[in-house]
Amino acid sequence: MREQRLKIGRINYANLFPIFYSLEKNADCSIYEFIDGVPSTLNKLLRDGEIDVSPSSSIEYLRHREKYTIIEGHSISSIGPIGSILLFSRRPVDALDGLTVLTSSHSETSVALLDIILKKFYRINCLLAATSEPFSTAIESCPAYMLIGDDAMKAVTSYKLRVTGKNKNSELNSSPITHHSSLYIYDLGDIWYKKTGLPFVFALWIVRKDCCVDDPVLFEQFKKDLDAAKDQALKNLKAIARESPLLNILSEDEIVSYWQGISYDLTDEHMKGFELFRMYAEDLGLL
Repeated sequence: MREQRLKIGRINYANLFPIFYSLEKNADCSIYEFIDGVPSTLNKLLRDGEIDVSPSSSIEYLRHREKYTIIEGHSISSIGPIGSILLFSRRPVDALDGLTVLTSSHSETSVALLDIILKKFYRINCLLAATSEPFSTAIESCPAYMLIGDDAMKAVTSYKLRVTGKNKNSELNSSPITHHSSLYIYDLGDIWYKKTGLPFVFALWIVRKDCCVDDPVLFEQFKKDLDAAKDQALKNLKAIARESPLLNILSEDEIVSYWQGISYDLTDEHMKGFELFRMYAEDLGLL
């Protein structure tokens, strides 16, 4: 049995802030080492054995199932709008056929989801190109740009954009917003739910199988601490919001509302949505 601490990937996005805040506040973290990174970076660290456990992109698990075990009961999911996985488009989504759509370089699952939405739900083909170009400049020339996490919420706030219904008969939560040009904003979690009736699992908490074997006692302790952190976080969102880094762009009530729109569970219904995502991804050659 090894004596080193459990290495845990930590994504510094607002969606996971309540979980990590509660974990670090209430657990004995002397037995843990936190390694920060964006989802795509932590996926690679986990795959390469540089960290032991992490909230990780759903598609990372699907691509390397032989390496990982899912931690039951935990995810970052949506059952409807997620509020932070957004496609900003200068034209309606069904008018993007044949065009290049920029995507965040920090994401993998969200890019796969966008590909599925475009091809399976709207029957159109776009070239998806990862970029780190700032939204404020890129959106002036590109047809559409998908942002995730805090970047998506900051873009909405910075440009005073609002994800609202276009009209009562609108199928999607899209709204043309004037900022040099009209923008349509699509919440990918909302599209998925309206098209499938199932939750979408953006991220899972997964652990390397060799970690479970090498130090089962430490891993079992982490599972208990993670369970407790989720329970405590969901009971104390208002207090945790006062510590959120997003307070510079959102009010406490807006932050709490955002967290309440996220599903941190992993139920049978979540797994049905996850399985449908796997089937679509396999069909499109994304795995």
